[in-house]
Amino acid sequence: MSVMYGTFELPDKITKEEDEKNPNFAKFVAEPFERGYGHTLGNALRRIMLTSIEAPAIVSIRIERVSHEYTAIEGVIEDMTHIILNLKGALLRYIPLEGEENPKGIKMITKVLEITDSDIEKANGNYNVTLKDIMGESNFEVVNPDLHIFTATKPTTRRIDIKVGIGRGYIPADRHDFERQTDEIVIDSAFSPVTLVNYYVENTRVGQHTDFDRLILEVTSDGRITPEEALTFATQIGVSHFHIFDKLKAQKIVFEEKVIEENKDRDDLMAKLSLKINEIELSVRSTNCLSSAQIETIGELVVMPESDMLRFRNFGKKSLTEIKEKLSDMSLSLGMDLTKYGINKDNIKSKIEKHLEERKDTEQ
Repeated sequence: MSVMYGTFELPDKITKEEDEKNPNFAKFVAEPFERGYGHTLGNALRRIMLTSIEAPAIVSIRIERVSHEYTAIEGVIEDMTHIILNLKGALLRYIPLEGEENPKGIKMITKVLEITDSDIEKANGNYNVTLKDIMGESNFEVVNPDLHIFTATKPTTRRIDIKVGIGRGYIPADRHDFERQTDEIVIDSAFSPVTLVNYYVENTRVGQHTDFDRLILEVTSDGRITPEEALTFATQIGVSHFHIFDKLKAQKIVFEEKVIEENKDRDDLMAKLSLKINEIELSVRSTNCLSSAQIETIGELVVMPESDMLRFRNFGKKSLTEIKEKLSDMSLSLGMDLTKYGINKDNIKSKIEKHLEERKDTEQ
């Protein structure tokens, strides 16, 4: 048994505004929602994006001839504690391999770092080792390759093993669960790639009502994922949790959406068809040609086949091209098939008159 519910006002599309100076920021605007749903959805999406989005992060490091995290390293200005703090700022983006069955789990990245006398000399005695210098071959893209890791003052050759995991939230070093090597230093890992989410709810208009919701989401990531990916993933996570409660379905709800959408489509179309020819800013020549053919409205124009248009006196291809472009901007065309709306060449004038009368009665 089904229960008939009235339709809910839902957005037709979501607009996205990007910042040219900051590719990691985007603003999303969705409208209209029923009153109250802006906060309901905005708060839920914000919480999911800040807590539940997964991304890669370094979980441990092993540097040859370094036994623990409190030691100093010969020929390096920073001690191991400072190096670990720098590593926490590493940003990696996962690039899935074709046919890879298990993208999760710990990935080992190995690199032999070689710093020569020439490197030290060129750097005036202080060689800056960056994140890209210690990252070996892997399917992780380094988002901030110039991140400072340590400063070398002497030539050295050391093997560096880095382990990268994919997770969510913040996991301290003592909660990481994987097999550890000798002299491996496990570090705290911040997996969350979304740094800031703001949402705002404003009033928007639907017909004569001004109390519907416009939801604005401002999303900032750290580069490991894009703001659009963050919103997409958060939406899917939310839907998966709502599905759990769908198992309790006692009765099925059927919404009146289809009928409402068809009526809305028809009203939108009739509003366009009812426009006078002089309201669409055609050239004087084209307007005069249509006037001499006794075509007064857009509706009378669109039911006219292109071949018939060229038969009108003084009507040439230039005027035809102009009219077609103008109609295209309105998502209309010449010779449209409007039979599903009960409109044809013979009754278009009466249909337009009836629509205008109904709209006048509604406005009163």
